[in-house]
Amino acid sequence: MDKRYSLPSSMEFYQDNTNLKWIILAVSIVISIGSIYYTNILVNQLKDREKDQVKLFARALEYTINESNNDILFVSEEIITKNNSIPTINTDSRDSILYYNNVDVVLSWSEKRKAKFLRDEVEDMKKTYPPIEINLKDESGNVYDKQYVYYKNSFLLTQLTIYPYAQLFVLAIFGFISYLAFNYSRTAEQNRIWVGLAKETAHQLGTPLSSLMAWVEVLRDDPDLQRKGIVDELDKDIRKLQVVTERFSSIGSTPTLKSENIYQLVNRVVGYLQPRISPKINMEVYALSETIHAMVHPPLFEWVLENLCKNAVDAMGSSGIIAIKILRGNENKVFIDISDSGKGISKQQLANVFKPGFTTKKRGWGLGLTLAKRIIELYHEGKIFVKSSEENLGTTFRIELKGVNS
Repeated sequence: MDKRYSLPSSMEFYQDNTNLKWIILAVSIVISIGSIYYTNILVNQLKDREKDQVKLFARALEYTINESNNDILFVSEEIITKNNSIPTINTDSRDSILYYNNVDVVLSWSEKRKAKFLRDEVEDMKKTYPPIEINLKDESGNVYDKQYVYYKNSFLLTQLTIYPYAQLFVLAIFGFISYLAFNYSRTAEQNRIWVGLAKETAHQLGTPLSSLMAWVEVLRDDPDLQRKGIVDELDKDIRKLQVVTERFSSIGSTPTLKSENIYQLVNRVVGYLQPRISPKINMEVYALSETIHAMVHPPLFEWVLENLCKNAVDAMGSSGIIAIKILRGNENKVFIDISDSGKGISKQQLANVFKPGFTTKKRGWGLGLTLAKRIIELYHEGKIFVKSSEENLGTTFRIELKGVNS
């Protein structure tokens, strides 16, 4: 296929849609990063605040232990017991647990289970933050022992830490569902356009086709035209127009698949195209067996073959070879390989081959391969893809169909 790739102005909205998706994605990423960054600032501020609260709590404990005056009751009630959110555990210098607060200990647990749970909490707290020391002093003010206050994030702080990620997860799910709904809606709209265009084309072809059939009957009465074979050629083209009309009429409805001899069907297409292309282009059909059958809708499948062959002709120009190989594969599959000796497709363009708007010609809508893919995959439940392509050496398209045991 020709290396040139262009999007007609009427198809540029596909390109714009792709760019718009990237813009929306970029904006979403920026918003997400901003949300996480701002939340982290709040989390760090709250961490510092809780740390200060724990320090105050530790100093209050230290004061309560070391002092004996009327202020102790105030300190105990207004500072120590006011900590009702931050999990704390107070230990002595031998790491024995003296006091704990806001730790989820179930009262019905046994003492052994409580002790193990609190010990695990202490180990967890040690990994989270360094402990705050409490200096025990004698009457002279000398430190004779130490205690430690271990703590970890409050439930509120933990929630705030994971909140932006949970929010992003919910937004991602919502965005994914919205994307699927948008794609479904767009696909349904495209389908209606395809069907409407196809049905209208078939309708428009009906009137001139009926007129041509009548004129051919008139021309049959001319002996000179009969001898020259002109009427027979016109009759072939009229039959071809009838097939084209049937193809367009089949778009949008579920076609009836039936078992067809693929070798005969391919040769029928080749027989029609060969006289209508350059005599320097040879079309060759190869098959290990002439009795390979597959489930197809002949008018639509012939359309696919014609599209691929015409694209191959355009890629080769005035001379070359189109080789069509019919193979039987595993799992009762039938392969049809259409190869040309044209200019090939670059690796950068391979991903765009079946997209609407891909064209190798200066004029054209770039819908031929898109229609081919739709016909094979949607109507025949098969596959069509580029099997191989090398620049200046040629391209091979492969069609996979459901075979029929003959």
